[in-house]
Amino acid sequence: MRTWIKNPLAVLTPTDNCTGIVVEGTYIDQVLVDQQAPDSEVDSVIDASDCVVLPGLINTHHHYYQTLTRALPAALNKPLFPWLKSLYPVWAGLTPEMILTSTELASAELLLSGCTTSSDHHYLYPKGCPDAFDLQVSGVKNMGIRSVLCRGSMSLGEEQGGLPPSKIVQSEDDILTDCERVIHTFHKAGDGAMIQVALAPCSPFSVTPRLMTEIAALARQHGVRLHTHLAETEDETQYCLQCLGARPLDFLESVDWVGDDVWLAHGIHFNDEEIQRLGQMDVCVCHCPGSNMMLSSGHCRTLELEHAGCPVGLAVDGSASNDHSNMMQEIRQAFLLQRLQYGAEQVSHLDALRWATAGSARCIGRQDIGVISEGMQADIAIFSLQEPRFSGSGDALAALVLCGASQARDVLVAGKLRVKNGEIIGVDLGELTDRHRTLASELTKKLT
Repeated sequence: MRTWIKNPLAVLTPTDNCTGIVVEGTYIDQVLVDQQAPDSEVDSVIDASDCVVLPGLINTHHHYYQTLTRALPAALNKPLFPWLKSLYPVWAGLTPEMILTSTELASAELLLSGCTTSSDHHYLYPKGCPDAFDLQVSGVKNMGIRSVLCRGSMSLGEEQGGLPPSKIVQSEDDILTDCERVIHTFHKAGDGAMIQVALAPCSPFSVTPRLMTEIAALARQHGVRLHTHLAETEDETQYCLQCLGARPLDFLESVDWVGDDVWLAHGIHFNDEEIQRLGQMDVCVCHCPGSNMMLSSGHCRTLELEHAGCPVGLAVDGSASNDHSNMMQEIRQAFLLQRLQYGAEQVSHLDALRWATAGSARCIGRQDIGVISEGMQADIAIFSLQEPRFSGSGDALAALVLCGASQARDVLVAGKLRVKNGEIIGVDLGELTDRHRTLASELTKKLT
């Protein structure tokens, strides 16, 4: 199957004067320039004459289950630790149906926003949901989104000095056994993989140092990546100093959690020396601007991290702290927040778009997505500029960010059209939303 994306207004691509893209099967076969025609017949044409074309956006950190507790009154206007303490008892009531449905709904939101690859960090395993990871695999397959699913974990409950109730933590042996199982069952290596597995303790203070070390060894034994929250708040830094005797990054080094196979969520409270070390060790950081602002956690020092050699990606983070799963909105948030921090001359719309595409691809260890180039996977998002918000705009790529694009017209994942004219193919979004809303009500009622 050959598809010609024809005559776009603008394309985010390394190639100058791009006037079209030809997709064959799952790959980009040709990037056309200067009105060049495809070198052989095509089966279909997508008219992009009023559109901007981007590499499929890549979300590097999320918590899909949190879509069930958006704008929850008990969690409003609180910083991270009190926010978590108010929500853990609610999340302890998760059921298998809730995990599946929240995965599907978050994936639908992401697809509609132009996101073609997403990483979810699921670390909650209530007693009735031992197969939460398997349910997530089913959910992302149902939606047709490329995925890196993180087998998260927590082993320290309140009785052991942790934050969550003991009924939602697992034993270390159970965690390690299931980590190995999901790698063997679901992980696909190499270009074109639709589902990959990463190992991801919730945070250094949610598990023991022994478990951190053993998970790192297990991940490297099987060639999968490592992920965790780190340096999100000053409270976390103080907690690590008091309970672990080290700053968060120093502790990470002590348990062999640094290297080019590690990406960290948030990465806000690193000092200058730590930023240089992160760059030297090729550790990646995913910036979560919406969540960082909502919880008043602080500013990620994106430019210093990149200048030190640390790849930076972008993420929407959990919907209970961000309250949406929209990657285009997150790009605009990142653009505005980082421009406020560094100045108008230092951060452009192209920086924010880079973080959400090529930068995010580096975070999750992919070399086959994040760029529109011949031979890359055909993950492509197409945005129409016919909405009133874009009227009068000059630079089409800049308009996408500055004027606030929020929904893609068409989205291809591995060459397959998943969103067409703003609708997800084969998905009854109304039924999915109704089902999700009902389950969210059931979950929050359990607390009262």
